[in-house]
Amino acid sequence: MFAGNQDPIVAIATAPGRGAVGIVRVSGKGLGPVINAICGRPLMPRHVSYMPFRDAGGGIIDQGLAIYFLGPHSFTGEDVLELQAHGGPVVLQLLLTRCLEAAAEIDAASSQPRLPGLRPARPGEFTERAFLNDKIDLAQAEAIADLIDASTETAARSAVRSMSGELSQAVKTLLEQLIHLRMLVEATLDFPDEDLDFLEQADARGQLERLQATLAGVMRRAAQGAILREGIKVVIAGQPNVGKSSLLNALAGAELAIVTPIAGTTRDKVSQLIQIDGVPLHVVDTAGLREAQGEVEKIGIERAWDEIESADAVLFLHDLSRQNIFSTPENAMSYIADDARLASAIAQKLKKNTPVVDVWNKADMASVDGLRQASGDGLLISVKTGEGLPALRARLLRLAGWQALPEGVFMARERHVRALNNVRAHLDAACEQLRASQPALDLLAEDLRQAQLNLGAITGAFSADDLLGEIFSKFCIGK
Repeated sequence: MFAGNQDPIVAIATAPGRGAVGIVRVSGKGLGPVINAICGRPLMPRHVSYMPFRDAGGGIIDQGLAIYFLGPHSFTGEDVLELQAHGGPVVLQLLLTRCLEAAAEIDAASSQPRLPGLRPARPGEFTERAFLNDKIDLAQAEAIADLIDASTETAARSAVRSMSGELSQAVKTLLEQLIHLRMLVEATLDFPDEDLDFLEQADARGQLERLQATLAGVMRRAAQGAILREGIKVVIAGQPNVGKSSLLNALAGAELAIVTPIAGTTRDKVSQLIQIDGVPLHVVDTAGLREAQGEVEKIGIERAWDEIESADAVLFLHDLSRQNIFSTPENAMSYIADDARLASAIAQKLKKNTPVVDVWNKADMASVDGLRQASGDGLLISVKTGEGLPALRARLLRLAGWQALPEGVFMARERHVRALNNVRAHLDAACEQLRASQPALDLLAEDLRQAQLNLGAITGAFSADDLLGEIFSKFCIGK
């Protein structure tokens, strides 16, 4: 499917840098000459051998563990050699180079290279080969990358569910029901005079409704899995000195942003990935929004507006203490008017349907009038005392669309959610045809076919090469 995918490949399979153990992985056919050159003897498949790894002159590069997997009983489905050495970058690079050298050495008996074509692997090529050799499907391959990239424990557990095949099995169940329904519809095309009676006797409408119900459950789990993978971007906005940086610190549980009584302390965005009940949230603290007092603050405010434009949700922070600490009612009214203007400006910057939550801070210092002003859909909090923060975290989870499901969540990507939405649209169209007094069977059959194609794209049964290339190119080298 991809150019050069039959070549043997080699790569360092552990992360760059120093570590206790590092792995060099080789995959392909006929690895015996490389094994003999580096290990000095053949290896028994699926047995661990402790031995010296030797260079071209017989000197020892390192001592470590060698494991040989005979295809198809390996991750890639090909013969695989793993050399586990000490995790220094120089040692691993020497082993990688030695594998390439050993493969290129001329075999005396054949006057040919010992392992022709051995080359460094592309990013994700080992997993790509596992997919191409039917060891895993595309959803499982993506779950491997998602497990590596998981930012929370909940996300990691969900990725393991997908990697072990839960998402794939759910899709397979849908496909089996859909294919059975397609067979009924396709059969009626051959007997047009008996189409309605045949479909009614086979309970085609009931089968389709049950299929839609099953799909709804899969979509619910997939939508939650996409939230676990992607999270949402939450921007904290407001006037200077209302407690934005303090709120970021409180949500993160660490002193990330500088907090002082001086207005305009924050001059640039401060971003932090936090988790609430295992859901990742990208929280961004921004410069106070006002007329800039200096070139540096002006740049910071411009960046604040940029962050607001790309936000998935905005926490608009208000200061309830202003009525107490301003010397005159006129100053308090001026602050409230500025807040109203900011609310209008923020609304104009936001993407369509981006929620804005009014968060009224410093409730511990607020006047009675201030507390009355904060009534409504906003949240009353005090970053100083912690009042209202649990309610704010719960609101953020709702904004993310998170719901804990009793059946568990499997990791899903945006493309999976799009494919499932397409399936639902085609099944809805098919349902409309079945409800019609004179259904157009050719349109019904085409909607069911398109639904099957979209389901198959999730597991890779029907996937274009450019999609596969895009997916595997995002893996790390050696995986």
